[in-house]
Amino acid sequence: MAKICEVCGKTPAYGRIISHAHNVRARRFEVNLQRVKAVINGAVKRVRVCTRCIRSNKVTKAA
Repeated sequence: MAKICEVCGKTPAYGRIISHAHNVRARRFEVNLQRVKAVINGAVKRVRVCTRCIRSNKVTKAA
C-alpha cells in the first residue's frame, strides 16, 4: 500500500544520512499516516491521513 495521505497527497521525502565519518547513504522521510474513521460527504469512511491534516482539522473524525 502506498504511503500517501488521502487528503493532502503528501508522499515520502528523500534525503541523505551523513555519519561522523562523512559516509553518505540514502534515506526516506516517511509520512506519519494514521488510519481514522472520518466523515466524508456525509458518510463514515476509514481513511489514511497524515497527522498534519488531522491536527489542522482538514478531516473531521467520526464519533
